Amino acid sequence: MKRFLALTLTVLMVGSLFVGCANKNDTADAKNSTSSQNSVDKIIDQAQKMSNVELFKKAIKESKGKTMYGIGNSSRGATAATNFVAKLKSIDPSYNGKVEWSQPKNNSIFTLLSSDIQSAQHTYSMTLIQDGNQIQSKMLNTGYLKNFIPKEWANSTGVDKKRDGDPFALQAQAKVFAFNNVGGTKYNNSWDFVYKDIHPLFMGVNSEPVGKNFLYMLTENKYCNMMKVAFDALSSDKKAYFQKTIDEVSGDASKLGLTSPNAKYSLAWIKLWCQQYNKQTDDGPICTELVTKSATDQCALLVNSKFRSVEESASSSKKNVTIAVYQDNYKGIGGYTYKHYLQVLKTSPLPWTACAFIAYMTTDKNGYAAWGKDMGSYCSNPNIMQDHSKDGYVNGINTFAVKNDKPFTWWTSDNGGRLVIEDPVYCAKVSGQMSDWIDAIVGGKG
Repeated sequence: MKRFLALTLTVLMVGSLFVGCANKNDTADAKNSTSSQNSVDKIIDQAQKMSNVELFKKAIKESKGKTMYGIGNSSRGATAATNFVAKLKSIDPSYNGKVEWSQPKNNSIFTLLSSDIQSAQHTYSMTLIQDGNQIQSKMLNTGYLKNFIPKEWANSTGVDKKRDGDPFALQAQAKVFAFNNVGGTKYNNSWDFVYKDIHPLFMGVNSEPVGKNFLYMLTENKYCNMMKVAFDALSSDKKAYFQKTIDEVSGDASKLGLTSPNAKYSLAWIKLWCQQYNKQTDDGPICTELVTKSATDQCALLVNSKFRSVEESASSSKKNVTIAVYQDNYKGIGGYTYKHYLQVLKTSPLPWTACAFIAYMTTDKNGYAAWGKDMGSYCSNPNIMQDHSKDGYVNGINTFAVKNDKPFTWWTSDNGGRLVIEDPVYCAKVSGQMSDWIDAIVGGKG
């Protein structure tokens, strides 16, 4: 018995030592993580008060001989990174730092970022990321990503700090309603795209999350009211056609937690859209199809930048397409817009360099040139935007009207493009209920 008691006490003592060591290690890891986060927070606070020249010097000192890793939804970040390194070398010819850029596929960026932040060794310093819903719920609410607003951006004329400052946006992308005009059919109202026997080309709502965010945003009061105004402008026969669906979903608004008095109009439009759209894999094939002569009277919702690369032929032409909201008598929403947000990871190994790169992309024309060279991208800093209002002109003649882009202020104006603007907070708030409701319709159950 004495031997047993002695052995038991020995085991307990050894076990307590292991537990004590484990607790110390856990505490140390927690302190290191907190220390790293606090360090990044402090650097961001300092960086927001600095000029670009000061930031670039900090970046050179921090990353000389090192590699900063960035990750983003846009492959053009690699071009911006090359220009950024060249900028730092122009300041200090001995600078030998690098920026490695990666673009993950299949919406895996959130998993990769979360894993990197939670790991013992941290790789990524900054990100260019889209999908406001998941950014808010998985990245911002958790504190994984940190907001940095460059001083020179904040002091630039024409920037909208409220709209683009939190989370900080590099740019916006627009997806617009467009139709093939060969057959003469007109789409003069956003309700026309969900009329009987109409099947718009569109990427699946669960294959591209920003498309689902668009449907979430339609339930926000401003856009519910827009849908009601557009409905009121319809002919009596079209009103009668849509009224049945409006009545069917009228009771769903309160169940979904929607507060807008006109929510039923948006819900009816969403239901018809999900029941009728022609699912496509990507906007590229949508554009390729829409510009053909054989796509008579077909319509779509796609990124307008795709039209820039259409090659003219006997069967395909940019002339065959009309952007719906460019028509003077068009009623309702013209499409939707989502953003690419620039953020610093809370565990960023090179936070000064991350901040400097973000400042470069949003305050220097060469920093934004990778996106700004083409129509369809709208920088949060209008001062470094290129003018694409006459991209459709050939030898002084307005040949391809679909390429004559508008400024983002027009696209988002109630008197202009009337795009539905993605709001991360609102998307995250309603996505839980709305996602299931939409999925039931897409699945043929609603």
